[in-house]
Amino acid sequence: MTDLLYSEEEEALRAAVRDLLTDHCAPAEVIARTESAAPHDLALWTSLAQGMGLAGLLIPESLGGQGAGHREAAVVLEELGRAVAPVPYLTSAVVATEALLGCGDGELLGKLATGRTIGVLAVGLHLAPGAAVPVVRLEGGTLHGELTGIADAAVADVLLVPADDGGLYAVAADAVTRTPQVSLDLTRPLATVTLDGAPGRRLGDAEPAVRRALRAAAGLLASEQLGLADWALTETVRYLKERKQFNRPVGGFQALKHRLAQLWLEVVSLRAAARAAADALATGEDTDITVAVAQAYAAPVAVRAAEEALQLHGGIGMTWEHPVHLCLKRAKADSLAHGTAGAHREALAELVELRAP
Repeated sequence: MTDLLYSEEEEALRAAVRDLLTDHCAPAEVIARTESAAPHDLALWTSLAQGMGLAGLLIPESLGGQGAGHREAAVVLEELGRAVAPVPYLTSAVVATEALLGCGDGELLGKLATGRTIGVLAVGLHLAPGAAVPVVRLEGGTLHGELTGIADAAVADVLLVPADDGGLYAVAADAVTRTPQVSLDLTRPLATVTLDGAPGRRLGDAEPAVRRALRAAAGLLASEQLGLADWALTETVRYLKERKQFNRPVGGFQALKHRLAQLWLEVVSLRAAARAAADALATGEDTDITVAVAQAYAAPVAVRAAEEALQLHGGIGMTWEHPVHLCLKRAKADSLAHGTAGAHREALAELVELRAP
């Protein structure tokens, strides 16, 4: 059995990413961005993607990438989840990259590996692996139609668009209209993409590429949810050690100890599920089952951890200035992203042949 513990290289990667985020992704700055017209932190993305080379982790070295694997990408997503970093890492460095790997398009992969080009798969954030994917019409060699719920479309340079001829097309972002949608998580904004005669270059067959991309997205999203849950637990424990009532730390009260102990057990279990999903994606062993297990478990734990953090921080947790609301909104949005926990439980039941009577 593969060792799911973090390797020395993975821990070194974690430390480097955390140091960068500590210096350049303070909660106050993230909150300020959510109140602006430009929620994405493109300077931070440049540091991560170009300075550290993280945009090309999943891309082979022969195409200009790092030639790493899903376990390393999972470590990066843990740290980005802890910071609720407003960067298009999941959408570009994971989802779009996996779709292009499925198509074998070396040209675009090379551009994504540099970090100077941001790619986005034009598939709704809510869609699970294997779900029916909306497509646009191919008429007279150009693309027509509307796609909704596209995460990070606002900062994309190229969109990967599925069409009704079964193909996946690369479309320049400036050839489409991107209309912002109201989204709960302001650090990962959604948009409606409208194509009205947009030219596109056929990359390959859409179905296998999209399926591959969404499976990787669901599996690695569990690591982002792990980062959220771990931050919520750690910050809550720290606060309850400092906050005093009746001249003693609040964390010393037995009822709160029990709540935190239960949450710790759930976060530890989530870590095991997320690590297993990342490893399964890397090795190709029992991937569908392991990803379904991870996502069936991850969303409820991340949401509960964020809700507990909000409640146990008391009045300060309800303020806009405290970052716990960023964690809660991301956790809630992630619980719908790439399939709900219920959808993954249904998929798991089919995979292991334990269907409901």
